[in-house]
Amino acid sequence: MNDLSLFLPCAAGVEDFLAQEVHALTGRVGQDLVAMRGGVRVQADWREALQLNLHSRLAQRVLIELAHAPYRSENDLYAIASGVAWEIWFTPKQTFKIETTAQHSPLQSLNFATLRVKDAIADRFRAKAGGVRPSIETQWPDVRVFAHLTTDHCTLYIDTSGEPLFKRGWRQDTGDAPLKETLAAAMLAASGWWNPETGEVSAQPLYDPCCGSGTIAIEAAQIARGIPAGALRHFGFEKLLPFQPHVWSAIKNQASSAGSTGAVAVFGSDVSHRMVDFAERNAERAGVAEAIEFRGGDALQRMPPDGTDGGGVIVLNPPYGERIEVGGVARIGAREQAATEDGGEFFSQLATHWKKNYAGWTAWVLTPDLKLPQRMRLKESRRVPMWNGPIECRLFRFDMVAGSARAKPPA
Repeated sequence: MNDLSLFLPCAAGVEDFLAQEVHALTGRVGQDLVAMRGGVRVQADWREALQLNLHSRLAQRVLIELAHAPYRSENDLYAIASGVAWEIWFTPKQTFKIETTAQHSPLQSLNFATLRVKDAIADRFRAKAGGVRPSIETQWPDVRVFAHLTTDHCTLYIDTSGEPLFKRGWRQDTGDAPLKETLAAAMLAASGWWNPETGEVSAQPLYDPCCGSGTIAIEAAQIARGIPAGALRHFGFEKLLPFQPHVWSAIKNQASSAGSTGAVAVFGSDVSHRMVDFAERNAERAGVAEAIEFRGGDALQRMPPDGTDGGGVIVLNPPYGERIEVGGVARIGAREQAATEDGGEFFSQLATHWKKNYAGWTAWVLTPDLKLPQRMRLKESRRVPMWNGPIECRLFRFDMVAGSARAKPPA
């Protein structure tokens, strides 16, 4: 287990930040650490795989590559899967599930491709274990196997994470379309408030004026406190044969002793007092209730938090699209107001409020609307491509200077 090829998938646009984080956690460089489209590949050992699961805030999973070979038919997939020593990873008494993804695969049916991989695993166990084979379980399997097909190559992985890594273990209260924790961490990295390579955080206050159930603020507070992303959850590797409880306990104890109690000002507010209650309860479970100040309030009226006269960083994922429209009327702020589906009126009013009251602040706004700067009458100083699930977005940076930074009107 000293020479594993790991693949850590992530949201598109996050690859370079994830590579920085993986370098910080493993020390791997050069050919041992490569950022690729949709993830990062790293040569590591078993212990490092466990550490990546515990600490990574940006990866969606930690997968171990077990086979990579050319194929032309489903029978080739059977042969590739048959050659993997599955018996060193799990037993025939355990359940498993296969998930297949493809990019330009010539095969007609991914379901049939999945079936052939499943048959190969079952047949190998029958041959090795005297006719006994593991059962398929699609809901809560002990082991997850991933097959990825390109035009001419098949890659097989065994998953060490179990549930996706954005499920930190503290979120129980949510609103509509909650932001994934991994994307919240990516926003913090892109904004520069958190450096995933050094682990350092900015001394500037952080504020989310549309905090919802608290994801961005809680992620920021956990980072500042040195609380590992996966401190409250279980992982798939705990059911794999190489797992040793004493090694895992040592890793967790080391992470716990390395935690920081540094004070960083983190704030969140939301027009919905119900969501503020959710955020407070989530923060309590996440171990950062004392590190965040949540309040109710309209984003169009809320003044800068107390003690932030020197400015700070605003990071938000505002309502948009299906999140902003309720029966043709957008409920944003302390009132119902007529608005376009993309919330144009809200954003122009928000920009006016920021320019008047948040001079010296830097705002980072995640949106699928490429015309947002024009709607806000602000000129962005940076735009970072980032995907929110299937939605292509931009993270815009706006530097708040009172009465300036206006975008020129279109000719």
